[in-house]
Amino acid sequence: MNLIREGSFLTLHYRLLGPSGDVLVSTFEGPPATLTLGTGALAPAMEQRLLGLAEGAQSGFDLAPGEAFGERNADLLQRVKLTLLHELGDADATYGVGDVVQFPTPDGQGSYAGVVREEGGQGADAWLLFDFNHPLAGQAVRFEVHVIGVL
Repeated sequence: MNLIREGSFLTLHYRLLGPSGDVLVSTFEGPPATLTLGTGALAPAMEQRLLGLAEGAQSGFDLAPGEAFGERNADLLQRVKLTLLHELGDADATYGVGDVVQFPTPDGQGSYAGVVREEGGQGADAWLLFDFNHPLAGQAVRFEVHVIGVL
């Protein structure tokens, strides 16, 4: 019987439920996921829960607030002047609370997302408050898994 260990190649179904029990991600209705443990495909706390499970195992794990996606970090709330957004991006773009905006990484090789949480100021002083925390930061989640194969 194959047990999951660091570096294992896995085929599995998994489901992630939010704090109110709503399904956020699920592979159970489609093809299973394949991944190598330790490559960052899953949050480290979720990968830790998989270690030692056997092929065929079905299990569920409750992760404490902040355990899966970290604690909320106030430093990741940033005001950005609307003039700067228009200068660096689409000059005609409009933004509203709840919008997700992609920003390039400093090296230009990737991107990261921020959610507009607040609008303020007027004219040249207009700004948006972006939240760069993971949407589930600081929240409890449930991780359910059915391990199909372990290599």
